[in-house]
Amino acid sequence: MIKNDIQRARRMHIADIPTRSAQRFGHKTALVDQGQRISFSEFDRYVEQISMHMYAQGLCKGDKIMLFSHNCWQFPAILYAAARLGVIGVPINFMLNAKEVHYLLQHAQPKMLVVEDDLCEVMEQALEKIDFTRPKQVVLDLNQCTISAQWKNFEEYLVQTEIKLPDVELHADDAIRMMYTSGTESLPKGVLLSSEALMSQYTSCMVEGKMSSNDREIHAFPMYHCAQLDAFLNVDLILGATSYIFRRFEPDAVLEMISKEKITKLFCPPTAWIALLNAEKFNPVELTSLSKAYYGASAMPKAVIETLLEKLPHIGFWQFYGQTEMAPVATVLHPEDHFEYADSVGKPAFNVETQIMDEHGVILPQGEIGEIVHRSVHLTVGYDQNDEKNAESFKYGWFHSGDLGYFNEQGYLYVVDRIKDMVKSGGENVSTREVEEVIYRIEGVKEVAVFGTAHPRWIEAVTAVVIPHQNVQLDEKMIMKFCAQHLSAYKMPKMIYFDDVLPKNASGKILKRELKQQFQS
Repeated sequence: MIKNDIQRARRMHIADIPTRSAQRFGHKTALVDQGQRISFSEFDRYVEQISMHMYAQGLCKGDKIMLFSHNCWQFPAILYAAARLGVIGVPINFMLNAKEVHYLLQHAQPKMLVVEDDLCEVMEQALEKIDFTRPKQVVLDLNQCTISAQWKNFEEYLVQTEIKLPDVELHADDAIRMMYTSGTESLPKGVLLSSEALMSQYTSCMVEGKMSSNDREIHAFPMYHCAQLDAFLNVDLILGATSYIFRRFEPDAVLEMISKEKITKLFCPPTAWIALLNAEKFNPVELTSLSKAYYGASAMPKAVIETLLEKLPHIGFWQFYGQTEMAPVATVLHPEDHFEYADSVGKPAFNVETQIMDEHGVILPQGEIGEIVHRSVHLTVGYDQNDEKNAESFKYGWFHSGDLGYFNEQGYLYVVDRIKDMVKSGGENVSTREVEEVIYRIEGVKEVAVFGTAHPRWIEAVTAVVIPHQNVQLDEKMIMKFCAQHLSAYKMPKMIYFDDVLPKNASGKILKRELKQQFQS
């Protein structure tokens, strides 16, 4: 009994964040969403009410609640409310079609769904052939759509109630969230994250990213993705910073908000930084309040970061490298390192140990290329219902990232490529990232993706899809000539295609699997 009381008194759990922040920051604005301003105290009260209504609906520890919505203030509130009951929050990609949602439903088997009204039709189609008990259905009325009566309005969950919550025994290493991998290479996998992993990762982000209560940050990228949700939004809620929520990323609207609200902090994946640079309203003079900028989720072309540093010299840029399984941050490149080590992903973050390993489990010395592996409390407690993947990913007592890389003599990590993205052309390994970096240096290139396609002679052919800037004419001969000056012959693209857009997921990652399928013939 005494031991249990001591454990409860020492508790540091994600479920407690809203209450502790309300005590510290009270009436300060926590969230701004579509003009609505919510204080830290109000947010905590909403979380408590939502949790009571969830409990009244029969949710209990170990159950899952699936969240299918664009960004809104209710998004984090629902996840915190679930955490208070020990319920596992499962946010999913709002861009998925009914077939894809059906797959996730069958895998997760949630007890409750909370769905944006605009997406109810997709969810209803996905529910048609499920083989488990139909979940309770709650709708977020964000777009004033007409919805069938089987959906309970989420507004009812904000009504004050006197339901007494149970005293749930919450343990730091219990799974409290399930995030699905983006599925850019295969079917999505359910990554289970504990409160301990998330809280540790928040600490790493605060320390490494120099985040503070004075920050005013825009959150324009999907909260179903752990980068926006856990490297930034939840950190802001702990620190007492003010968060501005966007339903979706719109470059000109983001630039206007930075100027209007004196935004100090912004995270964007590389494709979005490119979009901001090319936006009609991009004007460095209007961005003087912005002092901290972050990027991650995919590789930043060196030419793009050099342009950003040139046009926005007053801003410090951080690169956060990681993956969903790391909750997500693994390494950090700091502002002062961008000039000498801009093509590196930095050094292991606070709370993370990173090494390079060969296929036999041997740690490799500096300069040698192998798989990037991690040890950290940030790490997932495992893939849900996937023992084979767990055994593969945690072999030799390290988490295997699936990325190839090496450390230089100064201890900076360099990512060569995803193991699955390496092209084996004529018996030689070709890094798609290296080829992309060269093509990005050609004037007039807006975006590029390099991948391998089947070839009768080379087995795999290095293939590039290039997106030119508007009103710019590029041709294959010009690109081949430039590549020949900077690449070995075996690394040269065998085929170059031009297009207007690259397929991406909502977090800005280029979907190379789709490109391979499209250009295979």
